[in-house]
Amino acid sequence: MKRVYVNEEWCLGCHLCEYNCAFANSGERDMAKALKGKKIFPRISVDGEEGNSGIHFAVSCRHCTDPLCVKSCISGALHIEDGRVCIDHDRCVGCLSCVLVCPYGALSVSGSGAVQKCELCLENSCGEPACVTGCPNRAIVYEER
Repeated sequence: MKRVYVNEEWCLGCHLCEYNCAFANSGERDMAKALKGKKIFPRISVDGEEGNSGIHFAVSCRHCTDPLCVKSCISGALHIEDGRVCIDHDRCVGCLSCVLVCPYGALSVSGSGAVQKCELCLENSCGEPACVTGCPNRAIVYEER
């Protein structure tokens, strides 16, 4: 199965992956209308040291084969579908147990209070994840390893 991988040595820490992710999952057709003046809720986040010499890396769901988040989900909102971890937003009760158990810090709270995570942009018909297409340095790749 294809997954998102990050080459830390190429990451600039520009956060464009976050903006492209937030836009792709906004449901809007215009990026300015979707994001300008609003708090964004990307499903990927860039972490790392401040400054040009620091190491940066993007954190997103790794779609584990035996995911702790799915095991901890009390409402059954998290499930495995075709090898990827998916969330049924209507079933999420916002208990955040999945956020607490994820060893990678890949789940976060959405604007509505429910949990959100990377689902590889398969719901919004991008073809490949928006973070990959929006990375100017190709530090984020979508491939099978």
